[in-house]
Amino acid sequence: MTQIIKGGNLPMSGEPMRVAVVRRAAGPGVPEIDPAALLLDDSGKVRGRSDLVFYNQRAHATSAVELLGNARSEDGRTADWLEIDPGRVEPEVERIVIAASSEGVAFGEIPGLYLEAVSSATGERMVVYSVDDDDATTETAYVLGEFYRRDGGWKFRAVGQGYDSGLPGLAEDYGFTVEDEAEAEAEEADAGPPPAPALPEAPPPAPPLPAAAAPADAVTAPAPAVPAEAGSEAAGSEAPAVAAPAVPPGVPVSKSGAPLLGTITRRINSLPTDFGPDFPVFTQEGRGEDIVRVETATAAGFAVVDLVRLGDGHVEVSRLNHRNREQSPSALRGWAEDFTGRGIVDHDGNGPLRLRVKARGEWKITVSPVSVLRDASERVEGVGSDVLAYSGPAVDLAVRYRNSKDDAWFELESLRRSASRRTLHSGDRWPGRSTVALTRGARLLIVSYDSAWSLTPREVTPHPNRREGEIPPFWRRLR
Repeated sequence: MTQIIKGGNLPMSGEPMRVAVVRRAAGPGVPEIDPAALLLDDSGKVRGRSDLVFYNQRAHATSAVELLGNARSEDGRTADWLEIDPGRVEPEVERIVIAASSEGVAFGEIPGLYLEAVSSATGERMVVYSVDDDDATTETAYVLGEFYRRDGGWKFRAVGQGYDSGLPGLAEDYGFTVEDEAEAEAEEADAGPPPAPALPEAPPPAPPLPAAAAPADAVTAPAPAVPAEAGSEAAGSEAPAVAAPAVPPGVPVSKSGAPLLGTITRRINSLPTDFGPDFPVFTQEGRGEDIVRVETATAAGFAVVDLVRLGDGHVEVSRLNHRNREQSPSALRGWAEDFTGRGIVDHDGNGPLRLRVKARGEWKITVSPVSVLRDASERVEGVGSDVLAYSGPAVDLAVRYRNSKDDAWFELESLRRSASRRTLHSGDRWPGRSTVALTRGARLLIVSYDSAWSLTPREVTPHPNRREGEIPPFWRRLR
């Protein structure tokens, strides 16, 4: 065991560890504290609200940091435990700050406050930092220490910094806000829930496959209606329509609201041109398993793949390399009856793009440049698998989804031009809800799902209606 003082630092092994924020009990009335971990980038700020781990958001999306809960020992000590696995921490995260707040009570009234880290595997104590009585007086928020990268490894620093201004002051230093949770819920209610797909009592007859090019009088599909919540005043009445996505007039859309293009002459997003070249849209119809040679796509870069398949069973589209081997991951895959979905493929530019389609029944494939992707800089809704473009500032992205099957699995991934795909959120809860952080810069957002979903970006800026000194229930434990 190594005990250090304020300002001291210590190398860490990099193994998974458990970190406890401990206070020694001193009889009835000892206040509770709410610990948290803040994941910071090289600017010293969180990238978004999803980089906070606390009692109302107990795990980071990467599972690198998780709040386990609290425990009381026989001698009266109370500890709140976090688990940190440095091996799972994203490369963009430079520091993990361990902080705490106390509702309306100064930290000088909390006896015997200290932090300790132990090995998850052996239980061996790795570091202990005790807060001196003189270092904690009138503050209502406190930073105990931080784990930070150094020379390819990790170190711990004992910080011991308090905030008389409380949680708002700490939040300002680390790049997030503590706006009233009621306001956030009201904004979400105004935005409306994601549309739920209509489930007919009996399956309709199979529609004919779309023609290779949309007719001149093609009509954009209407946006799906939002169903009334059960028990609401609107139940039983016609649901309000959702605003249609920004797609050029006359372009037919899939059930997700994404354009299914015969031709398109202008970009509808602001992705950099190095994400993928423009090329004439390619379409081909087929049946069963087949290889598709996309003669129009020969330059390296991403390309968009839309597939409409009539019938049921598994469907999958993969890129083939020059040796006829399927490349991972697949462009898209699914199992839904009468499947409609959109995926992405990264072409190496080694000759024309070649795809293998595995599907039962008739299908039509459309391959388009990334310039056709919808822009996710504003709220986007859809049904089924889709790919979106984002190239704006850092935001918090509110993710909502509903499923029509008990085993439906939702996944949202981020893909930059020169990086691997990274999962931002996944789950099968009904309804599902989460908030993930998007850092600034261009990327593709890949949705894998077969039901309704929505993505709503929210600016990471100081909240204009925040009342000075107020600690709303965002961080505070919901007891």
